[in-house]
Amino acid sequence: QVQLVESGGGLVQAGGSLRLSCAASGRTFSSYTMGWFRQQPGKEREFVTAITSILGRTYYADSVKGRFTISRDNAKNTVYLQMNSLKPDDTAVYYCAAGSGGFYPPDWRSWGQGTQVTVSS
Repeated sequence: QVQLVESGGGLVQAGGSLRLSCAASGRTFSSYTMGWFRQQPGKEREFVTAITSILGRTYYADSVKGRFTISRDNAKNTVYLQMNSLKPDDTAVYYCAAGSGGFYPPDWRSWGQGTQVTVSS
């Protein structure tokens, strides 16, 4: 099982940008499909984006398409989430996840502790 640690959250004004990072332990990072989820107060955790290990295909929730970009650096065991044109509705705790299988959707097996993103209006 891979250990995940997110960073990069914070407070930003609407229209601004943030980049989240998720550092993974272990030697098999490149074999995992990686994803980002978020959870807003009083709501269930929801899918944001994912990138497969095989072919590096990306998937996005409709709410973030065109604004968010997921990428990965297998040499650094890190996955990134570039968030642009942020809206107050993007305010949430963002979680990194790792899934086995290499494709989408994977079996999401490992989760980070989460990082808070707050977008002020």
